[in-house]
Amino acid sequence: MQLTHFGHSCLLARFSGPSDAETTVLFDPGTFSHGFEGITGLSAILITHQHPDHADIERLPALLDANPDAALYCDPQTAQQLGGSWRAVRAGDEFTVGHLTVRGVGGRHAIIHPDLPEIDNISYLLGDGDHPARLMHPGDALFDPGEPVDVLAAPAAAPWMKISEAVDYLRAVAPARAVPIHHGIIDPSARGIYFGRLREMTDTDFQVLDEENETAF
Repeated sequence: MQLTHFGHSCLLARFSGPSDAETTVLFDPGTFSHGFEGITGLSAILITHQHPDHADIERLPALLDANPDAALYCDPQTAQQLGGSWRAVRAGDEFTVGHLTVRGVGGRHAIIHPDLPEIDNISYLLGDGDHPARLMHPGDALFDPGEPVDVLAAPAAAPWMKISEAVDYLRAVAPARAVPIHHGIIDPSARGIYFGRLREMTDTDFQVLDEENETAF
């Protein structure tokens, strides 16, 4: 598996399959992300929820035009908003993208404030023949799937989360490896504080991705 981080929660995952077939999935191309505009050859685009930092409606049309064969999946509320070829994913749904099995889990966004309405948020588990949960992208949720996860895209900071919750979430899921996402709201000079806590206070192999550079896992 190869991962490329395009800022905030936008993650490109490239999987080699049988007979050198490749499956490439892009998650959450949002307003705080960058560099994803020129990506082509995508097998699928997966969006966790409707917030603009996860789904940039201004740049999505060009991305879709550049990837006419990509399957499009998102939570039910975002599917209603985007229309077209976007397919709604609910908790418990399972589908295939290339040689991967994708499962939708969770279903709800983390509570930002009790006075604000809850919205949909689908977390995604991607697996292949070697591991049923090779990669998990939770979006804006702290959902524990209750099964072994190889690589977790771990939210590092959010208006709805304290750093203690980020640490506790990493401890609960206990993935073999983790990469931070959702840190576009942190000044770059302060990110080391967050990443240091997540690295020091868990037993997970915690790796910070160089943005727009592919890393093998």
